[in-house]
Amino acid sequence: MTIRPSRRAVIGSAGLLSATAAAPAIAKSPSGPVIVSTWDFGAAANAAAHAKLVAGGSILDAVEAGARVPEADPDNHSVGLGGYPDRDGHVTLDAVIMDDAGGVGAVAALEDVVHAISVARAVMEKTPHTMLVGEGATRFALANGFPKENVLTPATEAAWREWLGTAHYQPVANIENRTPGGAWNHDTIGILGVDAAGRLAGACTTSGMAFKMRGRVGDSPQVGCGLYVEAGVGAATSSGVGEEVIRIAGSARIVASMGAGMAPADACREAVLHIVKLRGAAVRDEQVGFLALGHDGAVGAFALMPGFTYAVTDADGRTEIRKSLSLQG
Repeated sequence: MTIRPSRRAVIGSAGLLSATAAAPAIAKSPSGPVIVSTWDFGAAANAAAHAKLVAGGSILDAVEAGARVPEADPDNHSVGLGGYPDRDGHVTLDAVIMDDAGGVGAVAALEDVVHAISVARAVMEKTPHTMLVGEGATRFALANGFPKENVLTPATEAAWREWLGTAHYQPVANIENRTPGGAWNHDTIGILGVDAAGRLAGACTTSGMAFKMRGRVGDSPQVGCGLYVEAGVGAATSSGVGEEVIRIAGSARIVASMGAGMAPADACREAVLHIVKLRGAAVRDEQVGFLALGHDGAVGAFALMPGFTYAVTDADGRTEIRKSLSLQG
């Protein structure tokens, strides 16, 4: 997640539930592939994904290539190299990749390897499992030729040491109003794609919440939470406070709603409303955003708080950054 200004909204759960923001219009794609991803830095990821498709790669190849871009960017403190560490100083990475044929691979708490998304794909293609975690994930990656690298950069180590100077060993949400989804926490990149034949795939990768407890795993690598893909229906991904997404299996819920006839934006909005109904005032200062892509190229997004953006790339490689509507503005 990139560091973003805090967007505190001093309203109670009743105010959240009474919000009546209209769902955004559904964007229909031209015939051909469509790539979408979370946040404005998703534009570079989309470009890599589109280039992979143009070169003859599959839609699964494309989303993997896209996810690798922010993973390799040391200035992106939300994903891969340069991600913020846990409170013990270890950078641990989570990722999942999925196609619409039921292929799934994921890693959680991976250390010392930059491209968690490619390790996740290796789990999908080279093991009988869907997820490897911690030391086992790292050993698997190294055994399969992924280079061992120091993922903690000087900049993120300095930020961690600064945090240690003022922070207590307690949840970040209780430290100097550094609320989940606010200035001291992470966003994820989720990237979804559909090709000209309607085949779908998605990827999601993150370094997780800044200064999280060691061993914490968010929604990003969990199928049905940070990512879900279903043939003939669509795909969804999430960003923000992973714990809230996990509580409702957010991405699976959105895809199920799309399968029942909801447009992508409406399905995303329904998931946000369900979080608020379930959690009330507990989420009034938190950010959760959902992004969905239909098998027909329809795109939709919705967030709890203002500020969630997403990148949409059409069949010709043109990319547009869009602002998601939200309950609070």
